Amino acid sequence: MPTPLSVDLRQRAVSAVAAGATCRESAERFGVSRASASRWSRQKQREGHVSPNPLGGDQRLHHIEAHAALILQTYAARPQIFLRELRDALQEKGVTVSTSSLSRFLARHRISRKKGRCTRLSRSGRT
Repeated sequence: MPTPLSVDLRQRAVSAVAAGATCRESAERFGVSRASASRWSRQKQREGHVSPNPLGGDQRLHHIEAHAALILQTYAARPQIFLRELRDALQEKGVTVSTSSLSRFLARHRISRKKGRCTRLSRSGRT
């Protein structure tokens, strides 16, 4: 993923526009696209700065973290619950999440879901 151009370059391009140059002239002078010079000028007028927005990150994280207490409470009630069962239990309470997002949620909260030896034996029918 490309990195954003420096704030210094952005400020110089916007300053040139503010001094009377067109966005096209400013873009040619600083070696950026006309769209970037125009976008930075509008951003400076609207927001008062030209710093770039953060890149990357999980955009869906906030949805599941908003229900963290409910998820942890449901999981604590039945620690051996399967992810699909946990998903269905949350669905009944009005929270729609996928099993993969639940898996990532539990990993972020350092909750290991490994089954113990006695659990494997009892599930297979052996004692």
